Amino acid sequence: MKTKDWFVVLFTLVLTIAVDQITKYYASDMKEVWFGPIHFILIHNEGAMLGLFANLPAFLRIVTISTSGFFVFSLYAFLQYIIPMKLLQLRVGLSLLVGGIIGNVIDRTYFGYVIDFIGFQVGKFHSPIWNIADMIQWVGYLTIVHTLVKNHNKIWPDKNSRSQFWVNKKFQLKYAFIFIGSGILISLISLVFSYTYFKISMTELGVYQTQSGEKYTQAFLYSYLILTLTFSVVLFIFAKFISHQIAGPIYAFERYFTQLLEQKEHGHIHKQLKLRAGDDFKHLEKLADKIFLKIQAANELELELELKNKSTAEDPDIIKD
Repeated sequence: MKTKDWFVVLFTLVLTIAVDQITKYYASDMKEVWFGPIHFILIHNEGAMLGLFANLPAFLRIVTISTSGFFVFSLYAFLQYIIPMKLLQLRVGLSLLVGGIIGNVIDRTYFGYVIDFIGFQVGKFHSPIWNIADMIQWVGYLTIVHTLVKNHNKIWPDKNSRSQFWVNKKFQLKYAFIFIGSGILISLISLVFSYTYFKISMTELGVYQTQSGEKYTQAFLYSYLILTLTFSVVLFIFAKFISHQIAGPIYAFERYFTQLLEQKEHGHIHKQLKLRAGDDFKHLEKLADKIFLKIQAANELELELELKNKSTAEDPDIIKD
């Protein structure tokens, strides 16, 4: 994408977070008021969206939801990187969705709860209490779904010579396991640090020896294990994609010259190597063009010599040089 398109994508993300936080700041001292069917009332949502997970222990709820939110941000960066086409609408939809999520995660991390303050009532039905971030998230969802339905052929083209899951399976699996191994090692280092810090802190506070201390320790380990497994799966997908971008051009280069040799046997050569947008080793396109021109010139010279030799053979009176 062009620089201005990236600016639109990132500006949408930042603006979403800023608008959410500004409205929550002004809503923090809000008194209950009605404007027709719209109901403004300040509540502190201790769960996720619509109060989900509110019954979990505060420690586990805050840590899990906050960490998951920034994990979603990592996925957002990954998706922005792997989307093959410009598709600005899809990218902006992701920014709206993730910006709304991060807005609530900031509340969760800083306050331990999310500030909700907007609802509406139609007849006897009263909606859950929302905030601006929740509303923007739904706009993001709808934008993403609309783009996927409208442009699915651009995202997943039907005819694609490199559509197979593995291009070079041995190389890609090796690459993936290197990523996963590195991720697990980093996770183990983080585990030792965070668990030791957590355990010592609880011991200093006199909580570790209690039943609650055991419960929180187990909850921490289980949550960390789930997060590590999820992180490993994401690393595998990421490594598979990156290795596909590395192995794909090599595969296309080999395929290109295989086809050239097959075309030569049938007496014609006319093809240009085109790599995917975002592929590495784009210089192979120029190299292939140079080699193609060399082969073409050699074939023309060979054909010229064959015609000359044929003419000489048919007319022995022609004086050879």
